[in-house]
Amino acid sequence: MESEDQMPGLLERLKAAREFLDRGDLQAAMAIYEDVLATDGDDADVLEAVSGDLGSTGNIAPIVELIAPRYVAERHGPAAGLNLLQAYLALGDPDGARHVLDVLAALNRPELEERLLGFGAAVSNLLETGEAAGIPGARPAAASSSSGTAVSISKPAWFYGLEPLAGLILPEKLGNLRRIAFTQLALPGAYPDVVAAMGKPEDEAGRLSRALPAWLAEAFHYSAQYAPVAAYAIANKADGSRHPVLFDSDWTVENLRQLVKTSSEGLDYIFTGFLTREGGGWALTLRLWEARKFRERRQFMARWTPETADVALAGFRDELCRFMESRPLPAPGGGVGRPSGSPLAWLEVLGASLGLFLAGKQLAPAALLGPVGPALRELEAMAAADPVAALAWLTTDARVRELGIDRGGAAERTALADHPVVAQARRLLAGAG
Repeated sequence: MESEDQMPGLLERLKAAREFLDRGDLQAAMAIYEDVLATDGDDADVLEAVSGDLGSTGNIAPIVELIAPRYVAERHGPAAGLNLLQAYLALGDPDGARHVLDVLAALNRPELEERLLGFGAAVSNLLETGEAAGIPGARPAAASSSSGTAVSISKPAWFYGLEPLAGLILPEKLGNLRRIAFTQLALPGAYPDVVAAMGKPEDEAGRLSRALPAWLAEAFHYSAQYAPVAAYAIANKADGSRHPVLFDSDWTVENLRQLVKTSSEGLDYIFTGFLTREGGGWALTLRLWEARKFRERRQFMARWTPETADVALAGFRDELCRFMESRPLPAPGGGVGRPSGSPLAWLEVLGASLGLFLAGKQLAPAALLGPVGPALRELEAMAAADPVAALAWLTTDARVRELGIDRGGAAERTALADHPVVAQARRLLAGAG
C-alpha cells in the first residue's frame, strides 16, 4: 500500500473513478483505473476496490480485463478473486471461472468452503446449460413483477399491536446507537424454479430464511449499543398484489447500497447470508459488512440437525453477540425480560408471527402463509411460564382471528403466564378487537 502521504491521492482517485461509474462514464473511470493499477496493481485492497466498484455498477467485462492479469490468490487474498470469479460466471466463461475457483480452493480457507461449493455448482450449471443460475453473490432472482420494495422491521414481529406497552416490554436505549441490519437469507439450490416457488405456500426453507434474521435481530433488541432491523424484499406485481421474494443467491454490494438508501437513519453494519440443506439439517453462513465502505469483515458459520439445533443455534447467536461486543440490557422495571426456551421452537414462532404481520400489512397473501398450527402449539407449551411467549401467543392469536386463518387444530385458549404486563396486553388486544 502507498505511504500515508500518498494514500489520500490514491483514495481520491478511486473515489473519482467510482463517481464516473455512477454517472455512466466507463471510459473516464477506466483511464483512472489503468493509471492506479500501473503503480498499485499489486495491492490487494486496490484490486478489491476496483473489481467491487466495477461489479456493483454492472461493468463486468472490465473486471476480467483489469484484474485477471494481476490477481495472485496467495498474495492478494480471496476478496478480489471472488469478484473475478463472479465476473467470469456472469460473462459465461466456465474455463476462466474454473481456474479462479481452483486457485481460491487452494488457499484452504475454511470460511470460504460453503461459498466455493456454491460457485462450483454454478460453474457446473454453466457447463451443462449455458446459464450460471444461483451464483452466490449475484443479483437476487427477479420475480414476475414490475418492481420490488425493501421492508425493514425495527421491532420483533410478535410485538406489533402492543405499542402502548413498549416501555414494559422492550428495554429503553439511550445514547448513540449503532444501527445494524439482518437481511433475509438466500437459499441457493433450494428450488428448481425460484420464481415459481414464490407463488406457492411457504415451506420450511422459506420460513427459515426469514425467521433466522428476525431471531438474530431480536437478540440485538436487548443490547445496550444496537438498534437492529430485519430486512426483507417484497415483490410488487403488475396486478397490484405483493408477495415476499425468495433469494437464490446472496445480496450484492449494489443491493446493500439500495438497502442503506432506504434506511431513514442509515446503517453501520449489515449481515447477509445463505442457508443450505445439509443431510437432515441445515448449514448457515453469515457475512458481516461495514455499511459505510461496503466491505466484508468476517464470516460466521453454523450447522445443525433437529437434535442439535438448540445448542448449536444458541451458541451461534452468543458467538455473534460476543464478536459485536453486544452488552445485554436488563428488563424494564416491572416489565418482561427476553424470550427463553428452545431457539428452534422460537424460530417457528417468529416465522409464523412475521408471516402474519406481513399479511396483515397486505405485503403477503394470507393464502401463501405456511401453517400456523405448529407455532401456536409451540407457544401454548411456553406461554404458561414465559411472559414473552404469552405476549407472542396473544398477538399471534389476534392476527389469526383477524385474517380468518385456519388454526390447524391448535387450541383457541391457553394458560398464560401470571404477569401484570400479560394481563394488560390481554385487555389491550381485547379492546382493539
